[in-house]
Amino acid sequence: MPTIILIIEDNVDIRENTAELLELSGYQVETASDGIEGVRLAKSILPDVVICDIMMPNLDGFGVLQVFSNQPELARIPFIFLTAKTERADMRKGMEMGADDYLTKPFQEVELLKAIESRLKKQRPSVSPDPQLNQADLAFAEEALAFLDFEHFNAEKKQQNLSKKSIIYSEGDSPNRLYYLVKGKVKTYHTNREGKYFITSFVKPGEFFGFVDILENQLYRESAEALEEVQILSIPVREFNEKLHDNIHIEIHFRKALTGYLLKNESILFSMAYQSLRKRVAQALVELVKTYGDSADGPVTMRLSREDLASRVGTATESVIRTLSDFKKEGLIDVKGAEMTILKPELLANLKF
Repeated sequence: MPTIILIIEDNVDIRENTAELLELSGYQVETASDGIEGVRLAKSILPDVVICDIMMPNLDGFGVLQVFSNQPELARIPFIFLTAKTERADMRKGMEMGADDYLTKPFQEVELLKAIESRLKKQRPSVSPDPQLNQADLAFAEEALAFLDFEHFNAEKKQQNLSKKSIIYSEGDSPNRLYYLVKGKVKTYHTNREGKYFITSFVKPGEFFGFVDILENQLYRESAEALEEVQILSIPVREFNEKLHDNIHIEIHFRKALTGYLLKNESILFSMAYQSLRKRVAQALVELVKTYGDSADGPVTMRLSREDLASRVGTATESVIRTLSDFKKEGLIDVKGAEMTILKPELLANLKF
């Protein structure tokens, strides 16, 4: 089944040239010359991606995106703004309204194709189009999110089931939603220029994530990926920012969470600089016990690749494997294939060297 791209653009030359480019790249393309026509066409064909200009007659791009946001069948469609306006305020407004990407004219062919492919990849993980959370899980989530008044965002709130290794957001993207983990485990990580990655945090059920760069008002400095099947709730950034503005208690809560995140990562960097490898691996395992277990007492069994553990510790995978072997001999952990059981987390937490 071909991928359908909808182009909403009032400039004939740009519209036709962009359509030709995408058709040559193997996409099925539909076009509209203004916002009203674009919305009508989108409702009838439900495209896979929408590319929309901002400055248009009858209904501008912001108006089109607002309509999409209020229509459940359209809200899930990746939305890319294509415009000559380069002012930061316009870009920020579009992203706050829920746009997935923003390209300025004139654009390079590769820029457009990469933007489309990036959005399509994020749609491909096994996400149910209308997922239903278990009622007990949903009740738990709603109770935990009561201070954000999530029940008032039924039209805007997304409930997603994502498969293992699904990318939730990527480094360099503009934040457009606040995420809350209901079930499963998530890792966040930063990738350097050489392609090596460092895990910045493990997220457990009952925690928000992706909020740091929202509060800092900048692009994501890390990516988020599902370590197993997960269930996630989210609301648009604009709704979150309104709540921060209207309720000082919510702002205080997230400012404290931001401070805790920064202090935790500062502690990790200090550990990497001054602690022995043995101590760093032990600390990482204790952190995983808190993420995977119901208590810090153990024992806790988990599945985590040695590569992921090494990227959290900041060392080579081979070094982590040797250290885990030592811990196994000492009776601190047990390893059976891909599964690892932390037998004595209290001893690992108190290692002195």
